[in-house]
Amino acid sequence: MDHTDIDVPDVAKMIDHSLLRPELTTRDVLEGCALAARYNVASVCARPVDVARAAKELSGTGVLVGTVVGFPHGSSLTAVKVAEARAALADGAHELDMVLSIGRLRDGDDRAVADDIHGVVRAAREGGALVKVIFENAYLTTDEKIRACRLSDEAGADYVKTSTGFAPSGATVEDIRLMRANVPPRMKVKAAGGVRTLDLLLEMVEAGAARFGATATAKILDDLAARRATAS
Repeated sequence: MDHTDIDVPDVAKMIDHSLLRPELTTRDVLEGCALAARYNVASVCARPVDVARAAKELSGTGVLVGTVVGFPHGSSLTAVKVAEARAALADGAHELDMVLSIGRLRDGDDRAVADDIHGVVRAAREGGALVKVIFENAYLTTDEKIRACRLSDEAGADYVKTSTGFAPSGATVEDIRLMRANVPPRMKVKAAGGVRTLDLLLEMVEAGAARFGATATAKILDDLAARRATAS
């Protein structure tokens, strides 16, 4: 995709500005929320402990607040993930990025994986929130990724997502194509982990990604603005 085909506001609304690093201070979180509001991105993806604060900071800006569930390993009991989801919704989250049960998927225990996702989806629907299912593709085979797509669809999730950003590798163009080909049109694909340049983001849009987890938000959007200005 050529940068002249897409505007800065369009790309901004594809980005979930990530505020998930464990070392972030309250000041870092507030600065991240201010950046998200300044660029008018789709959302911030905040740590659960920061959701209420982020919701307060971003109230009235048009930037949503998301958070993570079962992060980063997906190994929590379903009941714990459901409790996390409900607490996040009560604090003001509108989007939930949950990590599926990676080990159970690799075991071939599809029923356990689907039930786990569905539990979070059901809780999310109570609060009108979206659910994005994180696969953590660095640990999965092609067959496991395809099964994860099918199970996420069956459980009623809204997005499938490549990675947490905390595994040995993150999003790849090949995985975006694979995931887009194996979920129905109603579902969207989110790329996360290593999406730090405008060129990679645009390549992934072409491959089928609709949303991106990013920490390099300002760099990406400033680069696009500069290119648009040069081309005009």
